[in-house]
Amino acid sequence: MRFGEKNANSEWRIANREPALSDLPINSYRDLRVWQDAMSLAESCYLLTGRFPKEEMFGLTSQIRRSAGSVAANIAEGHGRENTGSFVQQLRIAQGSLKELETHLLLAQRVGITTKDEVDGRILQCEAVGKMLRSLIRSLQAKGK
Repeated sequence: MRFGEKNANSEWRIANREPALSDLPINSYRDLRVWQDAMSLAESCYLLTGRFPKEEMFGLTSQIRRSAGSVAANIAEGHGRENTGSFVQQLRIAQGSLKELETHLLLAQRVGITTKDEVDGRILQCEAVGKMLRSLIRSLQAKGK
């Protein structure tokens, strides 16, 4: 296939190149980049909260871990429902969990449990996941019209 030709899926491809991640089929929620990045964010938050004081185990530690895990879990749950409307709804719930996570991280910084630098890195991760969620929602809604 030459540059500019369409394949059977009506996608533009460049001849003689390895397939990009975006070219690969989505067979599982684990194939979604947004889920992968949400899992990396959750892992990062678990590592951060592992250094929190023990008296925060049932406070901010628990809240940060729960909300961080919920982002990826809601993406997976929505994908598993195999219904576009349900998937979009779960992605919106994931967005809510993401904002909850950001709030808990900022609170941990404000009360001196963690540093601005540690929080800023995770906030950047949150923003990246949030952009992907919004993009995926828009894409799914456009296909439904």
